[in-house]
Amino acid sequence: MAVIAFVAGKGAPGVTTAALACTLSWHRRTVLAECDPAGGSILAGYLGGALDGPRGIGELAVAELRDGNLDRAFWTQLVDLDAPKRERLLLPGVVDPAQAGSVTPLWQRFADFFAGLERGEPGYDVLVDCGRLQVAAPPWPLLRTAAVVLVVTAAHLPGLSSARATVRAIQRDFAEHRVPAGSLRLLLVGEGHQRGEVSKALQLPVIAQLPRDPRTAEVLGHGGTVRAGRPLMRAAGALEVPIGALLDRRRARLSWPGAPEVADAV
Repeated sequence: MAVIAFVAGKGAPGVTTAALACTLSWHRRTVLAECDPAGGSILAGYLGGALDGPRGIGELAVAELRDGNLDRAFWTQLVDLDAPKRERLLLPGVVDPAQAGSVTPLWQRFADFFAGLERGEPGYDVLVDCGRLQVAAPPWPLLRTAAVVLVVTAAHLPGLSSARATVRAIQRDFAEHRVPAGSLRLLLVGEGHQRGEVSKALQLPVIAQLPRDPRTAEVLGHGGTVRAGRPLMRAAGALEVPIGALLDRRRARLSWPGAPEVADAV
């Protein structure tokens, strides 16, 4: 695959939960990168604060700013979520708001690095948790570089209202930077309006709908045993199929003669 970004609007639920569920259920080697400027939550939540010492994107930013050591330091900052296989890895987010100042200038550097991981040996897809868009310094370079951008939203009216503003903001940014918006999709969470109604209202395809599953969400948010047969995990695992199909169509378009170079940014 490639880089898959998860983002949401104000008040939207489940961005980190959705990204973590996909990381734990997809079959390809995956790195989950917590790039929410407001801070990461998986170390203290799902992992229960079990790790000793600082780890994550904040430390990675310090290494890069100090001596340009991103390529080597990256692998030392990861947490193996399925040890010792190193097939589901986590790059924890910032835990101290002061770290955000070091990370923000490096969003483009991180975006370029993540995009290259699928071509490594072994290759990894990168699921990027970008958090909510309504923050002081959104990680725009990560969204522009992603092969697929999933706008996570509840299926009820307040959620859709927030999602509409988020979608329009992304579309404006993509147009300004000449990034094709063909891989922008909605990911619904919970019950509410039907997928067709949502797609028509926001004029954007819905790629999938994750069910309301409080028991699994509690485990993903606060720790415990993840059960693959639970509704949320089954739906998250199934999301790998339409994501893969979307990327296959993108690659097919890019293989046609005369395809514009700017399409690589999607």
